[in-house]
Amino acid sequence: MVAEPEGPEEAPEDRKPLSDEATSEFALPEGVVPEPPSEPEGSAFALPEGLVPEPPQEPEGSAFAPPSTYSVKDSPPAFTPAYGVPLARLPHNAPWQDRMRTMLRLPVGDRPVVAETAAEKGETGPSVPRVLDLTLRIGELLLAGGEGAEDVEAAMFAICRSYGLDRCEPTVTFTLLSITYQPSLVDDPVTANRTVRRRGTDYTRLAAVYQLLADIDAPAHEVSTEEAYRRLAEIRRNRHPYPGWVLTAAAGVLAGSASTLLGGGVWVFFVAALGAVLGDRLAWLCAGRGLPEFYQFLVAAMPPAAMGVLLTLLHAGLRPSAVITGGLFALIPGRALVAAVQDGLTGFYITASARLLEVAYFFVAIVVGVLSVLYVAVQFGAQLNPEGALSPVERPVTQIASAVVLCATFAILLQQSRATVLFAMLNGGVAWVVFAAIAITGEGSAVMATAVAAGLVGLFGQLMARYHHTSSLPYVTAAIGPLLPGSATYFGVLSIAQNNLDQGFGYLAKAAALALAIAIGVNLGSELARLFMRAPGAVSARSAAKRTRGF
Repeated sequence: MVAEPEGPEEAPEDRKPLSDEATSEFALPEGVVPEPPSEPEGSAFALPEGLVPEPPQEPEGSAFAPPSTYSVKDSPPAFTPAYGVPLARLPHNAPWQDRMRTMLRLPVGDRPVVAETAAEKGETGPSVPRVLDLTLRIGELLLAGGEGAEDVEAAMFAICRSYGLDRCEPTVTFTLLSITYQPSLVDDPVTANRTVRRRGTDYTRLAAVYQLLADIDAPAHEVSTEEAYRRLAEIRRNRHPYPGWVLTAAAGVLAGSASTLLGGGVWVFFVAALGAVLGDRLAWLCAGRGLPEFYQFLVAAMPPAAMGVLLTLLHAGLRPSAVITGGLFALIPGRALVAAVQDGLTGFYITASARLLEVAYFFVAIVVGVLSVLYVAVQFGAQLNPEGALSPVERPVTQIASAVVLCATFAILLQQSRATVLFAMLNGGVAWVVFAAIAITGEGSAVMATAVAAGLVGLFGQLMARYHHTSSLPYVTAAIGPLLPGSATYFGVLSIAQNNLDQGFGYLAKAAALALAIAIGVNLGSELARLFMRAPGAVSARSAAKRTRGF
């Protein structure tokens, strides 16, 4: 037998190796202490050497935990593309509408922040919920007064930035206003919203709201939130500049001027005015009983149609078509259509769709009201012929005077201040001269003439609005009154009542084309006014939406 060799003596307890043998290639050199790994080896989330992680505020691995290295002053430098980041210059001498519209059309990452907030100055700024509530209340007045969605968003954005809330995002739809403010990238956002339930046309109140906005945005004024709330309450309590009987008389004179514009005489003027006054009183009666606007428009369209039928049955030798058409001029929702097209062209498609649907309902109400009266008249043997559609009357002096008076009465119905009525009259008179020169004297296309005249209305109105730093609505809405498609609407309804459906729908299609020409012309004129005047921005052209190519 071969004896086993004796093994080495057992080493003392204090000289035993810990884990690795001395000859292992993974053994650390003597005197080197390994660092404890913060993440598994090869992890993409391992902290750089020398950084100590902050105690987590969320459970480890939570998606809502803030970055451990985030700090306003000590954060790592952000990535800058090779072509640089465009700088948006917002000079204070430019109108606040242009500056805020430029901000809204910039990407969120390219918007310049407020230079120095109240917190950085060591001051106590206004309460965030109070600023957001004030912003929503002012936006509600603007949207209810007929302003476009982009202009309402620009106003809301201007208020928030004036009070130091630069990280805010306003959102405007047809009946809902909302705004979100995020204090920082790691704080929870604050959101508030408000519903617009009532709409009214009062351009005097609208001008007062724009004056308040200008004072809030101006560096020379220090308008606190308490002062802004006080002035806003005064604006809401402000009485209309014209009493009710003046509005009713203005509706009658408007209808009479429109009938004269279409070839009527003195008696036609008075008969059309009487029909419009009766329709206005019926509409006020329905409004007092709480009926929706659809039925108000329906009953308001009946008396002018009844007056035209009465002239036909009496064989008075007057123009009943001029009487009926004149009564429809005050009912056609021209401003709502212009606002709908403007919202669609600026990218607010939901609001534009809702406005167009509202215009369609009002238009259907007018058609139903007139059609009901004409159908009864045809059953009783009334001989209603569309003679005015085939023989346009050319009376330059009388028609220009009628167009000017029509614009003046339209401005009164819109509750405009007396200072803006004169320019609305001049703007509307020029628009009618251009339209008549192209469509009547030159025998050109009525749609093209309407678009050109509406473009001039929008151009001059926007220039006046920029000069006075106010809304363009008082200078535009009343001025498009002579261009409204009242004749095409009436003749379309008359043809349908006489069972000429093809001809009737052709006239209604022409009325829709004229209305769209007005809306697009006004919007194009406004954009041209902004294009040829200085606008803030880093480049000469204003930032706009890029082409999507259908996707």
